[in-house]
Amino acid sequence: MTTLYRQAFEELGAVLDRLDDAAVDRAVATIASARQVVVFGGGREGLQIRGFAMRLFHLGHSVSVVGDMTTPAIGAGDLFLVTCGPGEISTAVALVGVAKQAGATVLVITAQPDGRVPRMADEVLVLPAQTMADDQGPSVSLLPMGSVFEGGLFLLFEIMILKLKDALDVSAETMRSNHTNLE
Repeated sequence: MTTLYRQAFEELGAVLDRLDDAAVDRAVATIASARQVVVFGGGREGLQIRGFAMRLFHLGHSVSVVGDMTTPAIGAGDLFLVTCGPGEISTAVALVGVAKQAGATVLVITAQPDGRVPRMADEVLVLPAQTMADDQGPSVSLLPMGSVFEGGLFLLFEIMILKLKDALDVSAETMRSNHTNLE
């Protein structure tokens, strides 16, 4: 690998090395026990969480993405899963408020646990990575802005799917059968 590839790979690995696996397991249990899961993430985080929603669907879980026309009302017994790396974006603040008022449980994945959105949550999973909240100064990532957080999300979500697959006792064949045939 060239130096740039190796450095980016090592930065992502360092994030995962600092991840609290017990906290990941608690988040997985929260997702597994939810009646339905509704997800939200802004910008590139939104792209990562949409991929996670797709995999939850492949597991047979009831899941929706905020903004899609088919997203149902959220309420008691449901989980609102939000990524908010920098700890606050106005849309997340508003949506978490609505979900809490409706009685849903809120799980936030963030790099800034003291931010406004994580402080509103019932549960917080910290992904210790650079975001746009801390992307300036002498010791910043090679990758721009929030790319380390977003790359970490992808890997975190894939591991969470493996853990959910085991927890929900879903086979690879079942996941494959839930994949669309309209591609």
